[in-house]
Amino acid sequence: MKTALVTGATGFVGWHVAKLLHQRGVKVRALSRSGPVPELDVETVAGDLRDPASLAHAASGCDHVFHVAADYRLWTADPAAMHASNVEGTRNLITAARHASRIVYCSTVGTIGMRRGIIADEDSPVSLAAMKGHYKRTKFLAEQVALAAAREGLPVVIVNPTTPVGDHDFKPTPTGKVIGDFLGGRIPAYIDTGLNYVDVSDVALGHLLAATHGRPGQRYILGAENLSLKQMLDRLAAVSGLSSPRLRIPYALAYTAAAVSTLWGNLTRTHPGIPLDGVRYAQIRMWVDHHKAVRELGYQPQPVDAALARAVDWFRSRS
Repeated sequence: MKTALVTGATGFVGWHVAKLLHQRGVKVRALSRSGPVPELDVETVAGDLRDPASLAHAASGCDHVFHVAADYRLWTADPAAMHASNVEGTRNLITAARHASRIVYCSTVGTIGMRRGIIADEDSPVSLAAMKGHYKRTKFLAEQVALAAAREGLPVVIVNPTTPVGDHDFKPTPTGKVIGDFLGGRIPAYIDTGLNYVDVSDVALGHLLAATHGRPGQRYILGAENLSLKQMLDRLAAVSGLSSPRLRIPYALAYTAAAVSTLWGNLTRTHPGIPLDGVRYAQIRMWVDHHKAVRELGYQPQPVDAALARAVDWFRSRS
């Protein structure tokens, strides 16, 4: 790997991918709409996933491409713009990078088939109808674009990160917002749900392993620990010195509050305090098995406690 294009390097996962590549001596070119990549001495090129000409310029001369950028929100006032970035933007980038020796597309665990009471994996049955919300639907459709490109012979490998945690969660992501709200004393209660959590540094390494060992047309879950929300908050409490909430909110109450909040957001075109899609995602525990990545990529994730501690330190340093 000599030169790598990274989209999303000004965001959370993409920043860690760019950092790891740079540390390993790879020349990194970052596609950005918002200027230089914070804290990293890498080449930045202006571009937009919706502008094919800018993507062709950015991908020129790059032997590896890591497509990490995405419009990741649990609510949007403009679903068409999210579709243009996540779906058509993925199509545009793969077209621009068709001469690369490897393209790694960063999808999401949200496109994995989830059912109540199961530990899902890459082969779990799934369909577009099962995707709740604009974000999941657009990522599912973008993944289909990547799979179709692989069937046509392009060297596209897909990674499906679970719930990354750690430092440099700039915007922040919805998970980073939970950590920030916890540190700010704004999470007095919790709902009975669960996610698979993973250190963002392990996710970054998983991208590089996929570029080296991944099979084109295959998906690889990049996860670590299946935890209930209460277990994750307890670990946050342990590393932050704060108290973990003890009150559990019934799902029906959370759903009603989110429905009202989202209705108001839709009427006023302002971000709802409690996005309905976020509560819908919590209806089942999104627990998965990442052992395909272990077997085929050599992926070995660590427990998430150290990543939670880094996240706590980073958010506190910015408050």
